[in-house]
Amino acid sequence: MTAPRVVVAGGHSAGHIEPMMNFADALRRLEPMAEITALGTVRGLDTTLIPARGYPLELIPPVPLPRKLNRALLQTPGRLRDSVRAAGAVLDRVRAEVVVGFGGYVAMPAYLAARQQGLPIVVHEANARPGVANRVAARMTTHVFTAAPSVRLAHATAIGIPLRPAITGLDRPALRHAARQRFGLRPDRPVLMATGGSQGARTINTAVAGAAPALRANGVQVLHITGPQHGVEVPDGDPPYVVVSYVDEMHYAYAAADFVICRSGAMTCAELAAVGLPAAYVPLPQRGGEQRLNAEPVVAAGGALLVDNADLDPAWIETTLIPVLTDSQRIAAMSANTWAVGAPDADVVLARHVLTAVTERRRSAS
Repeated sequence: MTAPRVVVAGGHSAGHIEPMMNFADALRRLEPMAEITALGTVRGLDTTLIPARGYPLELIPPVPLPRKLNRALLQTPGRLRDSVRAAGAVLDRVRAEVVVGFGGYVAMPAYLAARQQGLPIVVHEANARPGVANRVAARMTTHVFTAAPSVRLAHATAIGIPLRPAITGLDRPALRHAARQRFGLRPDRPVLMATGGSQGARTINTAVAGAAPALRANGVQVLHITGPQHGVEVPDGDPPYVVVSYVDEMHYAYAAADFVICRSGAMTCAELAAVGLPAAYVPLPQRGGEQRLNAEPVVAAGGALLVDNADLDPAWIETTLIPVLTDSQRIAAMSANTWAVGAPDADVVLARHVLTAVTERRRSAS
């Protein structure tokens, strides 16, 4: 097979860009000569995250779309037409053979341009509640893939979310000792990791820091990733309570931890399931409860707890979470239940589907 020419579209947020780049990496592993071009816009994280992963980025005009099919969607035809034209020019220039979309501002123009040119469209939806671009695209193609079977999308097949090999290949027990040394944690006490994601979460920070005396009294260590805009002050003591603003290589944090308290973004849920880390999920109380939906499969499987943002405080940690953290048998059972929900090969599965779509297009053209 000569080098496939693939255009990927999924910009604005890390939740779209990260699985897109993980898929691209997997495609490169299967077909090292593959020509992969990313479509993006000047809004969001496209110009920061995509070039850093080593892929060429072509910019088109952004067209923010409402998450619902309503009157606001009908007010954007002019901007959408210009963006579709720009996307089509990129497809022509790179001689694209397939468009793979992951949602976000850039996806809709890419889908429409691909349809105009008769190119196969492949859709991946990472969230429990699909956005409007992927809902529209799912009616244009049968190549539709989702994070979980519960995602309602036409023609969907559940495969999980493409993740980095550093996560899917992580051997937590093998790396645990070195990871704990890296953060200044003891090897013989349970570790709670607290994180609000890349930007941090004030509710989680305040609750966990406020519970520090109770956690220490029960022998629980803490690795607290506060986010760059937040900070907490916890007195020195034993067991250690380690505070960092950011962790660049999260697989070390995952290896050090026994349990996590965190938001339930789609990528977070997928990564924790892939490495078998149980969690207390605190869904972000916005966007119609989407984060709660992300956490529900692993909660139902017995691998996680769920607590509303309004209910999370030091008292909840002391009365509900600490009894779990200090029960090694329960932690082991929850870890196994979490791991059973994971889908560590989604990146390769999606890459193979895309290569098949390219092969089928070439066969029909010949």
